[in-house]
Amino acid sequence: MKNLVIALVAFLTTVPAMAVDTPTELAGATIVTADKARELMGSGAKIYDVRVATEYVEEHIPGAVSVPYKENSKKEAGFDGAQDKFNLSAVTAGKDAPVIFQCNGADCWKSYKASVLAIKDGFKKVYWFRGGLPEWKQKGYSVEK
Repeated sequence: MKNLVIALVAFLTTVPAMAVDTPTELAGATIVTADKARELMGSGAKIYDVRVATEYVEEHIPGAVSVPYKENSKKEAGFDGAQDKFNLSAVTAGKDAPVIFQCNGADCWKSYKASVLAIKDGFKKVYWFRGGLPEWKQKGYSVEK
């Protein structure tokens, strides 16, 4: 029995934590699909890629502007944005213009957090592309490298 407990503890401490998906709604923002994000971009909306800079360089949505979100807060809806670093002044579209935030899909909290901070800062047309780059690629849309 002792060996079983030791083996179980060893297993549980080596298994990576399961990713927690982001919420499915966000007050003050409109959640969009890849199709809608593409449509908005075609109408002039700017899309902001909030992944780390190295991920952006590897591949990104054409026209996306890299504004990395540095996470230190918990991956939860009530996160403390003061623990994170995000340069909202780099979001140059203006507070009345439509802005789209995206990262690495539903389990990537950076675009959710960027959207929350933009809303709190007074941005009026925030679009959260929750599916992000994985959904974009799944639709067969092109990426830049």
